[in-house]
Amino acid sequence: MQECLKRPSVKGQSFFSQYLDGKETAPGISVVILAYRSGEGSYAFVESMTRFLEKNELDWEIILVGNHFADDGDPTPSIVREIAQGHPRIHSVTRIKEGMMGWDMKSGLEAATGEVIAVIDGDGQMPFEDVVHVYRKLMDEKLDLVKTFRTQRADGLYRKTISVAYNIIFNILFPGLHCRDINSKPKIMTREVYNRMDLNSNGWFIDAEIMIQAGKMNLKIGEVPTVFHQINYRPSFVKPRSVLEFFVNLIWYRLFNRAKI
Repeated sequence: MQECLKRPSVKGQSFFSQYLDGKETAPGISVVILAYRSGEGSYAFVESMTRFLEKNELDWEIILVGNHFADDGDPTPSIVREIAQGHPRIHSVTRIKEGMMGWDMKSGLEAATGEVIAVIDGDGQMPFEDVVHVYRKLMDEKLDLVKTFRTQRADGLYRKTISVAYNIIFNILFPGLHCRDINSKPKIMTREVYNRMDLNSNGWFIDAEIMIQAGKMNLKIGEVPTVFHQINYRPSFVKPRSVLEFFVNLIWYRLFNRAKI
């Protein structure tokens, strides 16, 4: 299976056919899994995700994003390519990184072809089952965008404190959205909503950018509670520099409302 990167496409329009179960069709849901430095943990996470999607009888595809920095020794790109080669509904994106999480997310979203698009981190902190939970809420209540909010966190006081402060400041700067836990995933949106968005952040701010644009578009937004698990195989990517980026971008976006972050 060739990577989605190699298929010529533009946002909201695909120039290639999807052959699923022997017929040409666009999947009902694209699940974008951000697998940066997930390594061998990607095997179990993707297997669990595919089994759950099949169990719930969804018409699905997975976009497995394993972007990486040049010569960093990360085995994730080869692992996600191997996974994709073994399943016709799984496609890999393994580009040399030109940004951080936002850049990875955009590369995955651009490769997705489904009627609705979900994005989730692939490190196991977010339960894979939540993809179906947000999908059901989106479809049953005819919403535009659905996200989770974390009612329990096992990632320590440091991360929890940062998150609480960040969400307080977000709601002060951008009142009226009435959403909790802005950075929580999975997030899921319709294809029509994604096509209307103009996402520019290449870093950690992209989750907030999605929600700010959702508020401006007056979308019908829903939330689903979730539990955030701890991981022990790698340190957190949320360093002091990332925290500073969160807050600076919030203030910058509020004061100048520029298209690019």
